[in-house]
Amino acid sequence: MKRDELMRMFPEYLRAGWEKVAEQAEGLQEIRMRVNRPATVLINCRERFVGKGGELMDRPPSGAAVTAEDMEAVLKHLCQYSVYAFADEIRRGFLTIQGGHRVGLAGQVILEEADKVRNLKYIRYLNIRIAHEIAGVSDVLLPVLYDTGGALYNTLLISPPGCGKTTMLRDLVRNVSDGNAYGAGVNVSVVDERSEIAGSYMGTAQNNVGMRTDVLDGCPKREGMMMLIRAMAPQVLAVDELGGIGDIQALRMASGCGCRLIATIHGGSLDEIKNKNYMCDVIKDRLFERYVVLTRKNGRCEVEGIYNKDGIGV
Repeated sequence: MKRDELMRMFPEYLRAGWEKVAEQAEGLQEIRMRVNRPATVLINCRERFVGKGGELMDRPPSGAAVTAEDMEAVLKHLCQYSVYAFADEIRRGFLTIQGGHRVGLAGQVILEEADKVRNLKYIRYLNIRIAHEIAGVSDVLLPVLYDTGGALYNTLLISPPGCGKTTMLRDLVRNVSDGNAYGAGVNVSVVDERSEIAGSYMGTAQNNVGMRTDVLDGCPKREGMMMLIRAMAPQVLAVDELGGIGDIQALRMASGCGCRLIATIHGGSLDEIKNKNYMCDVIKDRLFERYVVLTRKNGRCEVEGIYNKDGIGV
């Protein structure tokens, strides 16, 4: 991420207070703003507080609380001064801004029915998750993710939060789409439910997900997979964060249609995944032929292990 790109996220009258953060834009992971609390940032996995003059501090500073007026100004600025145009995204609790960065939102919920969110108002909590593309991060996986005929194995990336699974998935999609030394480029479809893989802004991918990749943005995974299979005839289907039996059923249907699969799931190990109720039959039936476990060591994301469909290291 570039310094100027970060500065453009804020209204002009607030930019001076973010200059010191912008100097470390390359390592910036999150910006959190909470009304009546000091802003915090996550830089290279280290939380820092933002002081009144923009200085970075290890302890909460006094006199540096985010005001409701500042929060509203930032939100309006991120929405290009047309909050109404982003109403559908705000209702879901997040919006994606230019550059592919995702802004999480929280405040008071307005319900349309007993269990249906109509909108958010009095937004008082904001989390800007900075998108970082790392071209080539998935290269280390490619030799074991293709068979001898150049076909991609069905692959599941396993990772705890914050260990780079979406970054790895994004780059793997790019490699599969563009082609590489182990397999020719193929048509890839991405169901980007939370706009984190492609980082689409007004329908256009901000991140490089490959020349043969089609993206369905902001759509639930189960519905999105079926839509893409019918509409785009993908050879490979990619989704992020499997979360229940519905996602698994859709993956099985996609596999039955001849699609190869790339997916991610939260977990600390292959054994942990085996204990998830909705994953037991998936592993038993060997739907996935490769399991890649990611971890974080010394502040860096690393591949901890790669396993075949029988859970044996490769």
